[in-house]
Amino acid sequence: MAHAKTSYACLSCRASYKQPYDRARERTCPRCAQPMIHAGSAFAAPRRRDVAAWRTLTVLLNAGVRFHKSCCGGPGYRPRTLREVRERMTYAQRSGEPIAHALVRRDVG
Repeated sequence: MAHAKTSYACLSCRASYKQPYDRARERTCPRCAQPMIHAGSAFAAPRRRDVAAWRTLTVLLNAGVRFHKSCCGGPGYRPRTLREVRERMTYAQRSGEPIAHALVRRDVG
């Protein structure tokens, strides 16, 4: 039986690919041959020309935030704009909360 596929993202090409998950294997982008980041099974890539969305996504993925399905649906709250990211990063600095946890908070305040 085939394994379920999950998304891998190339931040430099602003592209994502669905591939079988294999923890031991590093995925490389077919366009630029750079390493791709495992984004998760519930990941939905923005359009390639949406530079602001890809910047936000870059911050999230580099902080360790992934898009996995939960028992009740999707991956939960994820910031969609750089403003929301900045608010959560400021909150993390002030509160001492880890950045990855602050980024997935719905409310900061």
